[in-house]
Amino acid sequence: QVQLVESGGGFVQVGDSLRLTCAASGRDFGSDGMGWFRQAPGKEREFVAAITWSSDNRYYSSSVKGRFTIDRDNAQSKGYLQMSSLKSEDTAVYYCALTSLRVGSYIYYSSATVYNYWGQGTQVTVSS
Repeated sequence: QVQLVESGGGFVQVGDSLRLTCAASGRDFGSDGMGWFRQAPGKEREFVAAITWSSDNRYYSSSVKGRFTIDRDNAQSKGYLQMSSLKSEDTAVYYCALTSLRVGSYIYYSSATVYNYWGQGTQVTVSS
């Protein structure tokens, strides 16, 4: 059974940093692309960042590019989202997800429909 568990969320101030972790089990993590999505209250789930299985490519939404960094450690079956210069509009539940997609581009990796497995999410609240 595939399980994704996010951690690292919390309550922070504008300008602070947080690092989210996604721990995967039940699957060959190193074979999958990984993405981070978020959903704010009353809004649809939106793409944040993605990284290919080999870490050769990283993709970011325009709203987080330059502030967030996605990374992964295949040996530990973990993915990370380092978030810096947090803004109040970053407040959301953050989800990690895995996709068996091995080739593609931003258009594919930014679409929630290509992801097969999802975590339960971790809350990030940025207060001004």
